[in-house]
Amino acid sequence: MKNILVLIHDDTGQEARLQVALDVTRMLNGHLTCLDVVIPPAAMTDDMLGGTVGVVLLADEVSRETLNRTRIEDRLSHEEVSWEWAEATGRIAPSLRDASRFADLIVVNRQLHDFPVPDMRAVAAEVIARSRKPVLAVPEDARRLDTECAMIAWNGSTSAMAALRQAIPLLARSERVLLVQVEDGTEGSAEAAASYLSRYDIHARIEHIAASAKGVGPTLVDQAVRHQAGYIVAGGFGRARLAETLFGGVTRELLTNAPCPIFMAH
Repeated sequence: MKNILVLIHDDTGQEARLQVALDVTRMLNGHLTCLDVVIPPAAMTDDMLGGTVGVVLLADEVSRETLNRTRIEDRLSHEEVSWEWAEATGRIAPSLRDASRFADLIVVNRQLHDFPVPDMRAVAAEVIARSRKPVLAVPEDARRLDTECAMIAWNGSTSAMAALRQAIPLLARSERVLLVQVEDGTEGSAEAAASYLSRYDIHARIEHIAASAKGVGPTLVDQAVRHQAGYIVAGGFGRARLAETLFGGVTRELLTNAPCPIFMAH
């Protein structure tokens, strides 16, 4: 995992995305690609008046992102990491997907309360599903990637295995690794997953816990808080239909309420 792609856009989550992406890049001695996305306003598709307004709003967006680029590039010049700049205009998720061909990890936000459109949870979900690359979705108040304790949300699914396997470079650099299996009737041996990790010299402690009355997602969030997890490794979209998993279930719960970054793969 050497090639890190991070979303750049002047919103409330940008500082969190950038700082975590820088931490990962340094940790892995990798290369950071900053994708600055200009988002066309919805008015661009309206009637003649709306289209005119849309052109003005787009010009404002371009101007704002030009200033944003100047600030970020000045900062990156002092960060002592390998980096490059790329630009795109369009929706965030397709722009990230198109830029992710040579990326090993994509850094985005989970939910942003002050930036509701587009819904960053949906962006993260679409990028995971369409790019087939792992995503690190960070809370907007994150200021670093804490590697003291990594929590793996394990249910034995193909997606959980994909996330575990692709997170190995990060797990290997974590001080403690906790493998949590919520007993909700699904099959999948946590012991086998721990044995797999041990061959990479990653020695995970296993916890089997019962799901609370609130469900699997809230139980995992509670466990992350309890153990002060620095990040969570979880499979995205355990069910068959994207529409279900995009707007419901464990994936939505983690993208809404997780107290720390979430490493997700499909």
